[in-house]
Amino acid sequence: MINEQNYTMLCDFYQLTMGNGYYRSKHAERIAYFDMFFRRVPDGGGYAIAAGLEQVIEYINALHFSEEDISFLRGKGIFDEGFLEYLRNFSFTGDIWAVPEGTPVFPHEPILTVRAPSIQAQLIETMVLLLLNHQSLIATKASRIVHAAQGRAVSEFGSRRAQGASGALLGARAAYIAGCDGTACVLADELYGVPATGTMAHSWVQMFDTELEAFEQYCRTYPNSTTLLVDTYNVLKSGVPNAIKAFDTVLKPLGARPKGIRLDSGDIAYLSIEARKMLDEAGYSDCKIVASNSLDEYIIADLLRQGAQIDIFGVGERLITAKSEPVFGGVYKLVATEENDVVIPKIKISENVEKITNPHFKKLYRLYDNKTGKAIADQICVYDESIDDTKPLTIFHPEHTWKKKTVTDFTARELQVPVFRNGKQVYQPPHIKDVRSYCMAQLDTLWDEMRRLENPHKYYVDLSQKLWDIKHGLLDRRGESF
Repeated sequence: MINEQNYTMLCDFYQLTMGNGYYRSKHAERIAYFDMFFRRVPDGGGYAIAAGLEQVIEYINALHFSEEDISFLRGKGIFDEGFLEYLRNFSFTGDIWAVPEGTPVFPHEPILTVRAPSIQAQLIETMVLLLLNHQSLIATKASRIVHAAQGRAVSEFGSRRAQGASGALLGARAAYIAGCDGTACVLADELYGVPATGTMAHSWVQMFDTELEAFEQYCRTYPNSTTLLVDTYNVLKSGVPNAIKAFDTVLKPLGARPKGIRLDSGDIAYLSIEARKMLDEAGYSDCKIVASNSLDEYIIADLLRQGAQIDIFGVGERLITAKSEPVFGGVYKLVATEENDVVIPKIKISENVEKITNPHFKKLYRLYDNKTGKAIADQICVYDESIDDTKPLTIFHPEHTWKKKTVTDFTARELQVPVFRNGKQVYQPPHIKDVRSYCMAQLDTLWDEMRRLENPHKYYVDLSQKLWDIKHGLLDRRGESF
């Protein structure tokens, strides 16, 4: 688990140089507000899935600088001794709000918000981004793959191709949250409760003198969970026929039924169709067909369009590395400071309009249609606003402001929950199975048009009138210097 390793020093060096500067300029205790958000959904998708909060909580709880860390930093010769003493006694004392794991999220809305003394808020940037970016990326990719499978089971098979041990473990966790049924990674099961599944490799078949002998021995060893890999030599001429013989000679006398066969190469659509016919004719219509071999959401969708008879997909490298777009792109930006209990909004301006931030300490609401249960839009408000869902609400596009819609008969739900107050954890992460169930339920609130792989419908994230006025007031004032 993340808290078994001290990751306090896993930060960018500038976080320490800025922290030292804040200390020397008497800004150490100045309260700062930061938002973690992203600007674009990977793969041109219509939504992302938030994941990684549990590991952020573990990281925050474990924050501390060891004497070895202090000595290392002193050796750099640039840090004030008072700052090093501050680090020696360091603990997180701030507040954090976050969207629960498994929530569908959209560009520019705050997934996680930090309110803390400036040094503390700045220090945690790298790990917060690392943990949320990685797992949100894999969860988003997994959700697309699960959607493409159209109700068929998907298992994550990617540990051996992941970028490092944590990539395999936390990737398996994120994939399960987003709808995968299990993983090949045993440690992910032991640590996180992600069900581990698996059968055999080609080496098992090669180890025996004949394919039939290999299959029969496996049936004897696992009569109640037999799945045979049938493509070591020839799927249709030997693999499936030998599997059927093993089922007949070993499992039938035991009163057992086979679980499945697996295809890992060749023309999987054609082979699955022919294998299905052979299994059905032999009386094994309940025997599942599992397919693997460098699959992703596009290949799965294409296989099903071709009529492939596949019940379970095993997806490896293209899931665990999000190969088609392996960067989530979440950022962590200052949005406000606080002086004498007054929140002062801050904005970052860029000639790239997409990089202009939404200022201020904010709330995030999701609006649900009471008749359909579907999500209508999200609205970002200033922290001291609330939405009265007993009254009509007019929302508008934050850039194309003439695009307006009046919403009635809806329920407004605040998405972020308190996670830390005054440095103390106040949120208990749900069991991973409950997170997965929550994710599936929240995905059901999205229209199908938003979940399609190509050209999804755009979901709107609007600003309240008050927040829009504050943002454009800051833009107008800052724009005078351009």
